[in-house]
Amino acid sequence: MLSPAPYGDAAVRSLSPGETRVIELISRGLTNRQTAAELGLTVHAVKFHLSSIYRKLGVANRTEASRLYLLAPPPGANLEA
Repeated sequence: MLSPAPYGDAAVRSLSPGETRVIELISRGLTNRQTAAELGLTVHAVKFHLSSIYRKLGVANRTEASRLYLLAPPPGANLEA
């Protein structure tokens, strides 16, 4: 049985650097093809990253993934203030 995915900030921090680059561009509204061109990847690689992102974030689509990514505090933010 799979353990539940972390939610919110912890889930976003669990993304690999490659996944983070993909979700950053997707969150800006780029298509898979545009994201692939920007990162020097194939469209298939972008789709692979997106599948992994959806699983890690526990979401079903790019809109939900983008929302979680955009609402998460930036890396290194002091959350104990």
